[in-house]
Amino acid sequence: MVTERKHVEMWFDPICPWAWMTSRWLMEVETLRDIEVTWSVMSLAVLNEHRDLDAAYRSLMDNAWGPVRTIIAAAEERGPEVVKPLYDAMGTRIHLGKVKDFDRVIRESLAEVGLPERLATAAHHKTHDAALRRSHKRGISLVGTDVGTPIISVEGIAFFGPVVTPAPKGEDAARLWDGCVLVAGTPGFYELKRTRTQGPILT
Repeated sequence: MVTERKHVEMWFDPICPWAWMTSRWLMEVETLRDIEVTWSVMSLAVLNEHRDLDAAYRSLMDNAWGPVRTIIAAAEERGPEVVKPLYDAMGTRIHLGKVKDFDRVIRESLAEVGLPERLATAAHHKTHDAALRRSHKRGISLVGTDVGTPIISVEGIAFFGPVVTPAPKGEDAARLWDGCVLVAGTPGFYELKRTRTQGPILT
């Protein structure tokens, strides 16, 4: 019997290490379950722009506009197929390479993906903010404003997370996927949570 592939969408901010972990897991799941993933941008800068934050996190949020603006600008010019390669290039530098200079991340990532260097100027301008906010709103409207990134939607069921480290592989990845879809699809289900005791294990 032929089954129809399920459409899955993940919203990410490229600066978030937990979203990076989730994306690596979801890539594994895509090889193990009959799903097809679309990758979309949400923005921690948008999510936190009116919140009272400490100085260090506010500085991070101010700089966080650049990568998401650039991905949106690239997608508007070249199409949605550039989103995932650009995310991979940025995330590899930010999370594995530990590059803190987002302008450098953007320049190198554009070059790696074969996109024009001029798209880097989008990082410091509001030209594409309306499209960025629409993408962000589309994701956050599915789960509410008291969560962050990542957001996953599958066949009308959406949830924040999972927040997991390290990213599961093989059957462990598939079992986590099955469990997430099961609990998220349960009417009236809202939350499972426990205190994190370790940071992202990225390798």
